[in-house]
Amino acid sequence: MCGIAGFFGRRAIAPATRRAMLAALAKRGPDAAHEAAWIGPRAVTPDAEATSALLHARLAIRDPRPVADQPMVSDDGNVWLCYNGEVYGWEDEAAALAARGAAFRTHSDTEFILRAYEAWGFPALLDHLRGMFALVIHDRRLGKVFLARDRMGLKPLVYGVRPDGLAFGSTVRSLLPWLPEGERGFSPQAIDAYLAHRYVPAPRTIFAGLQRLENAHYLIYDIASAHLEKRRYWALGATADGATTADEALAELRRAVSLRTVADRPLGVFLSGGIDSSAIASVLATSGHGDLGTFTAAFPGSGFDESADAQEISRQLGLANTAIPVPMQLGGNFERIVADLDEPFADPSSIPTWYLARETVRHVTVVLGGDGGDEIFAGYKRHPKHLRTLWRAGLSLPLPAPASLAGKGWSKLADELRMSWSDAYSLRFSGFSPAQRRYLLADGRLEHDVWWRPADAHAATPIEQLLACDFANTLPEYILRKADLCTMAHGLEMRAPLLDHRWLEKLAGVAREQRFTQPAKRFLEPVMAPLAPLKLFERKKRGFNPPLTDWLQVDLRPRADGLGERLASLSDGLLRSSAVDELAAAYHAGATHFAEQLLQLYLLDESLSQLAVLRGQA
Repeated sequence: MCGIAGFFGRRAIAPATRRAMLAALAKRGPDAAHEAAWIGPRAVTPDAEATSALLHARLAIRDPRPVADQPMVSDDGNVWLCYNGEVYGWEDEAAALAARGAAFRTHSDTEFILRAYEAWGFPALLDHLRGMFALVIHDRRLGKVFLARDRMGLKPLVYGVRPDGLAFGSTVRSLLPWLPEGERGFSPQAIDAYLAHRYVPAPRTIFAGLQRLENAHYLIYDIASAHLEKRRYWALGATADGATTADEALAELRRAVSLRTVADRPLGVFLSGGIDSSAIASVLATSGHGDLGTFTAAFPGSGFDESADAQEISRQLGLANTAIPVPMQLGGNFERIVADLDEPFADPSSIPTWYLARETVRHVTVVLGGDGGDEIFAGYKRHPKHLRTLWRAGLSLPLPAPASLAGKGWSKLADELRMSWSDAYSLRFSGFSPAQRRYLLADGRLEHDVWWRPADAHAATPIEQLLACDFANTLPEYILRKADLCTMAHGLEMRAPLLDHRWLEKLAGVAREQRFTQPAKRFLEPVMAPLAPLKLFERKKRGFNPPLTDWLQVDLRPRADGLGERLASLSDGLLRSSAVDELAAAYHAGATHFAEQLLQLYLLDESLSQLAVLRGQA
């Protein structure tokens, strides 16, 4: 796990710019930082201008020795690799490559990727990678750069393209110094998309000049011609294993969990009181990993505290549990958390996740988590809720487009009926409804009701269509982005066995009636046999909810003063000052249903304020 950045092209980039790009990645890679830089074909020193560079900040997990640091180069000096992530189960293929003459000098997955490229080329090497990755390969013989993001989107990859070159990075902030000063404007489309969905969906970022590579996609960039090609290389529905038994699928899940225990640094588990992380912990406890510790976010005295459940689960499995209290007051951490979230991002659970990661890294460097369970087993409340509206199928009505801050009643119904059934699914998981966005926007007009990417065409049934929408949108760009940013902010690696693509391909071949059950996730019951006495499947599902009231009415209350004016200025007039202030006033007058939306505006205000300063300094 690491932070990566770099650029290729004709424009000479100053050493100070490269240092700023690498410094922006420091938290992601606290163990080592290196660069390889060239001007034309000639390598240059760190204090010289360069037209091409690879920058790497390392969190050392496999083979922590300096010999495994990056950027890593082939024996002949022609192929360079810059990589963030962790791939698993590659050792047998590495042994086969060694038998054919490949000389391995490390036992790192980084070197396997480099040797895999030499053996199979690009994009064929991607078929040999199981895990999470954002990788960039510079083949100096071909004059090309290959960039790829993993199938699920666990690792981020941001890029920018100009007539004089291409740049990439793990974060928006690591790329900002590369952008010319006149091209650092905020994207009005991205701001509206953030209002709609609580985050900026790929391929957009908050900056008009930067894009985010979608999961399961790759780029090929020809340096001489500046030609860029983007392609998708994997889709779950297109790669299902065919008819699969439940036992076969669960065996693959056990293997996915086992593969993610390989590390040269201490390992633990994020454990809530829910099914997903409990299944992971159960597989570990029954497969010889009873010495692992579990870590749980605790909200003492609140109705959404699951720490007692997690302790009970840990005791049943014989695992040690550490409950980490999430503070009821943010103190001086709000600005730091927003900075670590990189660009506007409004998942309220990102704040407790940030605190959980901060304390967990004091004990371990790697954690396994249960991300993905709700997306693969239809475990969210929004899934059955939206399925109940299937009666209208493709029906949409040409109703007036209302503008209302209320966000419910007729305005909400009118918005839903104006949209297709699939587009209306976005309203089950939205920040501001279309009607509310029209009210907030100065001109009252929406370019799009929905900024989500279309669902995969391979989804056959209505529930699979909803899950395909999750896999294209909220899973990679909301759930997994939060996990990556909040853990890597503290130099902690998180692994997600439930999102192993080979296990998912097996699961896709299981009969639907076995996979989609009520209650959800009964499919996992066989791997949770030690937890049967706890009757977890009979417990009511609880979300990972923070103490919003305390934060909004105490820590963040002073931010309400002048909020509308600040957001109107930061958005170049896109947002209407009086409408923003009206919402804040309504919340503090007792309209508590605006809580998450007010937090969303506070996060937007702080994030844009920070980025406005950075774009002037970059």
